[in-house]
Amino acid sequence: MGTLIFLIIIIFIVVIFIMIRNNIVKNENATKRAWADVASFERQKVKILDDLQPLIDRYGEFEQTTMTQISALRQNILNLNSDKQDVRQLEQIEQQTSQLLNGIHVQVEAYPELKANEIYQKLMHEITEQNENVGAAISIFNRNVEHFNNSIQIFPNNVVNSLTLNRKALKPFQDRVMNNGFDYKPNFHG
Repeated sequence: MGTLIFLIIIIFIVVIFIMIRNNIVKNENATKRAWADVASFERQKVKILDDLQPLIDRYGEFEQTTMTQISALRQNILNLNSDKQDVRQLEQIEQQTSQLLNGIHVQVEAYPELKANEIYQKLMHEITEQNENVGAAISIFNRNVEHFNNSIQIFPNNVVNSLTLNRKALKPFQDRVMNNGFDYKPNFHG
């Protein structure tokens, strides 16, 4: 009878161990999928930028820096790896997008005919919509990073992770520009 109870306890521990390991893998896969969604939405900006560039080219006096910004942003988006999570590169892309849009809005004031152009208005609406999609995808990514990090850091999951997968905590996306303008900083480690 004692051997049977011991065997049941061992089986129970093994089942719990497997469930915890599978949960860690599930959370890691969800994070990878969320990152791929972020990269996909970023890449959709390239199509819009490709459509915007010829329109802006028609305005000969339009600042060359804007064209350079479009090219640099386009290249950084294309370099964003959907398999490897590079939050720093994403932060740079989001900062470049913001700078580009601000520059375009400033320059458009000098060209009322560009501002009135239906194609320009449509493209700017698409860029705004795409930025909202990226923002939503980043939010989902950060939520998945939180779930994954919890699944590898909470006891007994951390023991299972150390013994089997040895995954490291992931870094969530942070908008440094927005954070710099925000005075409150929580003291999490105090």
